[in-house]
Amino acid sequence: MRVLVAEDERTLSKQLAAALGEAGYAVDCALDGERADFLGQTERYDAVVLDLGLPKIDGLTVLARWREAGISVPVLVLTARGSWHEKVQGIDGGADDYMSKPFRMEEVLARLRALIRRASGHVTPELRCGPVALDVRSAKVTLDGLPVKLTSHEFRVLSYLMHHRDRVVSQAELTDHIYSEGADRDSNTVEVFIARLRRKLGASFIETVRGLGYRIGSSS
Repeated sequence: MRVLVAEDERTLSKQLAAALGEAGYAVDCALDGERADFLGQTERYDAVVLDLGLPKIDGLTVLARWREAGISVPVLVLTARGSWHEKVQGIDGGADDYMSKPFRMEEVLARLRALIRRASGHVTPELRCGPVALDVRSAKVTLDGLPVKLTSHEFRVLSYLMHHRDRVVSQAELTDHIYSEGADRDSNTVEVFIARLRRKLGASFIETVRGLGYRIGSSS
């Protein structure tokens, strides 16, 4: 799963990126609205953390441009404490949730998890497909109740497929959602991650749909 952090305060941006990275996300950062708008228009994200007080182009304008372009990515907006009018404008402008600064990092992570979950049609924090369970709160995976150790990329692949279960996901789509912008995106490595997951979770757990991609079924 991949997240864009659009925040001009460098220290906070680094803190958000570090926390999201530790939680298993691929993270891109934008320090101004111009960069945020470009990334949002050209890259594929599962969620965005968007500060409304961005330089060059303000966050509300960036959000409006995305929505006008039909980009429906879930957006969590950040506002200055007490700026209730910004919160209202943000929600009316297409934001899915908001938080006031300062905030606790744990709450940001919880709200992002909820946004991503709802966007893919899930109502509980535990994603379950047959004997495999993925807890999005702890980033832990179990098979028949026993813990399964995954690398960060294996976890991202599994998480994306389980969030979008019963749907065929192409290799290109997976590549877009498991790597950050500056990463070396070799789509062939997706096949390696899939093979490793099959060894750990069962050979038939992830189905290959020839010529189209991969799918995890609800009863896999």
